[in-house]
Amino acid sequence: MSTLVLRARNGDQQAWDAIVDRYAPLVWSICRRYGLDRLDSDDVGQTVWLRLLENLGRLREPAALPGWLERTTKNECLRVVQTTRRLERTEERIKREPSEQVDPFDELLEQSAAERDNALLREAFAQLPDRYRQLLLLLMADPPVSYEEISRRLDRPIGSIGPQRARSLAALRKKLAEMDMAGVGMRTTGR
Repeated sequence: MSTLVLRARNGDQQAWDAIVDRYAPLVWSICRRYGLDRLDSDDVGQTVWLRLLENLGRLREPAALPGWLERTTKNECLRVVQTTRRLERTEERIKREPSEQVDPFDELLEQSAAERDNALLREAFAQLPDRYRQLLLLLMADPPVSYEEISRRLDRPIGSIGPQRARSLAALRKKLAEMDMAGVGMRTTGR
């Protein structure tokens, strides 16, 4: 795999074609899991391959390519699904009779709840100890950062990264629960 990635970086069309042939089934299978139709799957595939072409030179670990493709495909599928849902809601709203129209204030409250959730998550994340924040940021990086690189950057044994990841996420969940119990994250939309 490393050789193919290096050759593709250097403009070798056969290497690029081999990568696409090898990983196209992975991309399509993820699209199917998200229930995308053929056209949306084609769009996602095009976007994923374009993003790979744009980022191939930045991929630090050629062995991380399958994970990068998987994460990028999932993100793109989520974007398509969310866009489709928004369009469906808009179409439904247009079809309603005037007496059935959704109150714009209710829509604002619903949107604000999502924004509050994001703000709550950011606030809880900011309250974590620095070592947890650093680790989680590296684990969420795009393109992905290998455990070896994380170990080097944070000066931690590679075998400790998984357990530290679990502790970091548990601390974040606990902080969110504490904030919710304190009423910081209460929602007015009944969720």
